[in-house]
Amino acid sequence: MKYVNDFLKYLQYEKHFSNYTVSNYQIDLEEFKTFINTEDPNDIKLESIRKYLKFLVDNKYSNRSISRKVSSLKSYFKYLDSEKLIKDNPAALISNPKIEKSLPNYLNYEDTDKLLNIPNLTTKDGKRDALILEMLYSSGVRVSELTNIKLKDIDFQDKKIIILGKGNKQRYVYFGTKCEELLNLYLKDHEGEYLLTNKHHEKLNERTVRKIVDDCAHKAHLTVHVTPHTLRHTYATHMLNEGADLKSVSDLLGHENLSTTQIYTHVSNERLRNVYLNAHPRAHKR
Repeated sequence: MKYVNDFLKYLQYEKHFSNYTVSNYQIDLEEFKTFINTEDPNDIKLESIRKYLKFLVDNKYSNRSISRKVSSLKSYFKYLDSEKLIKDNPAALISNPKIEKSLPNYLNYEDTDKLLNIPNLTTKDGKRDALILEMLYSSGVRVSELTNIKLKDIDFQDKKIIILGKGNKQRYVYFGTKCEELLNLYLKDHEGEYLLTNKHHEKLNERTVRKIVDDCAHKAHLTVHVTPHTLRHTYATHMLNEGADLKSVSDLLGHENLSTTQIYTHVSNERLRNVYLNAHPRAHKR
């Protein structure tokens, strides 16, 4: 379709979406283009989009997949409309299918310790890998935010880092003593503008970080599938378990809406339920 490349550049450079997210938008729009068989967005009507959605349903796409594709289309046509590149927005009346929110995948305390202790701190790569894992867990940052941290963004005095998050919004995240120790150890051999760099002193990409996390999880023999986002989920869950209030965790995660963070309370509440069932004398099974 016309203007797709401009839209993708807009997402990447103005909205600061991660490469992973931009790639998903591109896939969704290319699939829609194949179905609709037209290059001009002004030729696309509401009925055309409805036919596409019916095609997805008939081909057994999950509600979650359909919802993502709908979001991609709505964002694309909203962009075209705002740039006055189309006469009418055909996706304005399309709504996302309802999807059940699944509980986030997170690690318990024991598995978290196992994972964080995997890297070999006597090697340069091991120091980097240990810092990656610790930063993801200690600060709750997204993988795209982690790879974009520059040395100048780190306030070592107050143990905080300024993060440029989704929608070009800035926030502070904090790190603890263990992370500080790993930072100091890692930076002894470090060169480059960015915190995480490859052997050529260039910014480490998100794919490499994902592979590092995956490799460490396998070495730790964890049964849970672990990604950088798993550590973000773990950060939020452990914070709430230890008494942090929902609004503070939401702000630290960079969530726009408190409702996005509330899913973690289900995990925390389940833990409290188990504590009650195991501890209260009237709750014991006879």
